Amino acid sequence: MVDAHQTFVIVGGGLAGAKAAEALRSENFTGRVILVCDERDHPYERPPLSKSYLTGAEERDSVFVHEPAWYAQAEIELHLGQPAVQLDRTAKAITLGDGTRIHYDKLLLATGAEPRRLDIPGTDLAGVHHLRRLAHAERLRGVLATLGRDNGHLVIAGAGWIGLEVAAAARGYGAEVTVVEPQPTPLHTVVGPELGSLFTDLHREHGVRFQFGTRLTEIVGQDGMVLAARTDDGEEHPAHSVLAAIGAAPRTGLAESAGLAMVDRADGGGIAVDASLRTSDPDIYAAGDVAAAEHPLFGTRLRVEHWANALNGGPAAARAMLGRQVSYDRVPYFFSDQYDVGLEYSGFAPPGSYDRVLLRGDVAKREFIAFWLGEGRVLAGMNVGVWDVTDPIQRLIHSRHIVDQDALADPGVSLVSLLP
Repeated sequence: MVDAHQTFVIVGGGLAGAKAAEALRSENFTGRVILVCDERDHPYERPPLSKSYLTGAEERDSVFVHEPAWYAQAEIELHLGQPAVQLDRTAKAITLGDGTRIHYDKLLLATGAEPRRLDIPGTDLAGVHHLRRLAHAERLRGVLATLGRDNGHLVIAGAGWIGLEVAAAARGYGAEVTVVEPQPTPLHTVVGPELGSLFTDLHREHGVRFQFGTRLTEIVGQDGMVLAARTDDGEEHPAHSVLAAIGAAPRTGLAESAGLAMVDRADGGGIAVDASLRTSDPDIYAAGDVAAAEHPLFGTRLRVEHWANALNGGPAAARAMLGRQVSYDRVPYFFSDQYDVGLEYSGFAPPGSYDRVLLRGDVAKREFIAFWLGEGRVLAGMNVGVWDVTDPIQRLIHSRHIVDQDALADPGVSLVSLLP
């Protein structure tokens, strides 16, 4: 039972934490809700940092989850600019960086992830960037504008979603861009070689240069400034700035030091949670990028680093904290915008899990849907330039139904008609 004298603490000021706090109030929880944020900014959404805010299409205020006044109105107690540095499970208390000690009845860890760092000489130079926080995006937005104005060069390590979106933004400003990627195509482990070439062609059409099968070995500089980037094939690429876009690691330090069950880093890492997002401690939950959850639909443990997981996972954890029956079985979803091409991806189809990629529509015009199939079932779908199909795609995935593949490939056949 939950009563008005209880205190629920949320550690993490991203979308998952903010939506969890909102859900607690919408579910009529009248106790204390305390939201701890290690950044000084109010909770914000991350997709604009590599998309609309970075390109200049939207301004800073557009990224925030709620207006600042909302937190006081909802009686959410905010601790901005204060990291949680210790978790005492026995005393049920967290300690903040300034020494403040906060007791909890239920605790939600929504600590997110942090960018992986390049382990090569030269990463301490002023022109080396990462993109995870609003402050990073603010800095990088100014850098891209300067590079575009001065015909400068940006080298990006990594051809994942962040690397490609920043490449598109940089070309929009007029900067020269080289992407260094050890795999043979962009997004190789996400969309596979079958579709990776689509992104290669898209970016090359806009003037991006790719160096596949190579890694950065050194960033060369002088007087603290970047001059070039060297790769393991012996090449040296001109560079005025370098972006490390080589993935993110879950921020698990607080949970690890408290002895919560974790997932091995080789398996993606993260805090181990069940389908209700509860950790090995019955009074502690985890959501968002940091949570590796047992997924009822896919029958495996997933740690998902995308916007929709934070948007939906935070409220799911909040309901579980209130004692509701929760089985978090959302189909993973994300979206990307690159130049004039927009896409949405739903599902889970890691390498080795599927036996066919089926295409529906006009790939040449970049108006199509790709389906990843395993034993005749839809495991994932990516719609490119085709809209209002996410719901039926996710329903096909959820159904686990063996589909008529000829009908699935036919744009004239409604996806809804293929549902059982």
